[in-house]
Amino acid sequence: MSTAGGPASAAGTADGAGTASAAGAADPADGADAAGRTNTADGAGTADGAGTASAAGVADPVDGADGADGAAGANGAAPGRARPTRPAPLASFAYTAADEEKRRGVRRMKATATGLLLLVALVFTLATWAENSGVQGWPGYVAAAAEAGMVGALADWFAVTALFRHPLGIPIPHTAIIPNKKDQLGASLGSFVGENFLSEDVVRTRLRGLSLGGRLGAWLAEPAHADRVTAELSTALRGALAVLRDSDVQAVVGEAITRRAETAEIAPGIGKTLDKIVADGAHHRTVDLICARAHNWLITHGDSVIDAIQGGAPGWTPRFVDRKVGERVYKELIRFVTEMRDAPNHPARAAIDRFLADFASDLQADTDTRARVERMKSDMLSRPEVQDIIASAWSSVRAMIISAAEDERSELRLRARASLMSLGARLATDGRLQRKLEGWIENTAVYVVTTYREEITSLISDTVASWDAEHTSRKIEAHIGRDLQFIRINGTVVGALAGLLIYTVAHALGG
Repeated sequence: MSTAGGPASAAGTADGAGTASAAGAADPADGADAAGRTNTADGAGTADGAGTASAAGVADPVDGADGADGAAGANGAAPGRARPTRPAPLASFAYTAADEEKRRGVRRMKATATGLLLLVALVFTLATWAENSGVQGWPGYVAAAAEAGMVGALADWFAVTALFRHPLGIPIPHTAIIPNKKDQLGASLGSFVGENFLSEDVVRTRLRGLSLGGRLGAWLAEPAHADRVTAELSTALRGALAVLRDSDVQAVVGEAITRRAETAEIAPGIGKTLDKIVADGAHHRTVDLICARAHNWLITHGDSVIDAIQGGAPGWTPRFVDRKVGERVYKELIRFVTEMRDAPNHPARAAIDRFLADFASDLQADTDTRARVERMKSDMLSRPEVQDIIASAWSSVRAMIISAAEDERSELRLRARASLMSLGARLATDGRLQRKLEGWIENTAVYVVTTYREEITSLISDTVASWDAEHTSRKIEAHIGRDLQFIRINGTVVGALAGLLIYTVAHALGG
């Protein structure tokens, strides 16, 4: 039992290392929650019983001491009982300064309830003394009311205390319910949530009542909201691209393109395209360009052409003959290219048309031609230069996307914003689209809760199981203990009224 008063010090020290104090006014019902810890390393540390008396505050005269009494030091003090090591509580459920502030309010209510108990005890004592002194009438009624009030107060004190600890430190069965039944309470809470909140009917009913389609549409139709969503999507896109490793993506892209190109036969497709080009005459501009460039090149490099022709002549021919032949061939080449350039119906152009048409047909139907094209394709894909180009495509695409995502006036963001606003306008007015979107949301939510119900409920039960029992009890008491103390007060008042009524009825019937 802790005593009332000011700061109490009960700590043994090892070689003068550290003290433990129990500060606060003693509560004659609550006792001292002294929790010391023994540290045997080098004889230093505090022994059991050297903690704080129910943290600083008012003690309860009936609760008794929940911790071991006495302090032990390393130099001759009586040893206390060392507490077993407990795992550290989760940070999200740690006992905080805010909880300590609420606990002080609980202590004040405990002091009020205890003071009321002491008051009725005093009244009972005085009424009994008056009755024994020969005073007739009222002392009997007052004593009966005070006696019943004490019984009610003590019974409700026991009930409230049993929730969080063993009353008077005695391990009475079915007491310290929260510390001892914490895991079962967590499992029951998980099951309750799973059965009553994670069922298909509950999820569908709740989502249908929200009218998400229309509300989302009206929200997206606002330009400011569309801008916000666009900005968030751009940030998410940049973040995703920043997380991806270029080497990994390049390898995947290169492998995907190479595999796709190797498995797909390109010759028939090229043949069909070429056949269409020839049929439409789309290749004529290309032929015009080639003829014009060939003519210009021949004009510019005439001496080189003549020298090349002379170089190929036999050695026994005279030099002037070779020169004449070279000049003649050069002039014929100029004439041929000029006529081909200027005459759309030139026979050479027709020959090119026939060649391209035949080649397009062979690409589609000739086995040998198709096989040769496939071999050329494989050889080209296997070249390091081509693989480097394929791999570097990702870097270009990534830089382009990041640049567009960062620029508020980029075409990408402007189109995304316009699309979001258009979608919002449609959702706000199109009932069919609203129902379709709400159906998707409902089905997704139902799938998640029905498929992962056990994982969700186990999260609740496992989290509660991981909480430290002492911290859990203290935290819950800090939040609801103040209201529970009203039970003690009400028990005292109701008990007194019930005792007075019973005594009055019994006295009336006996008279």
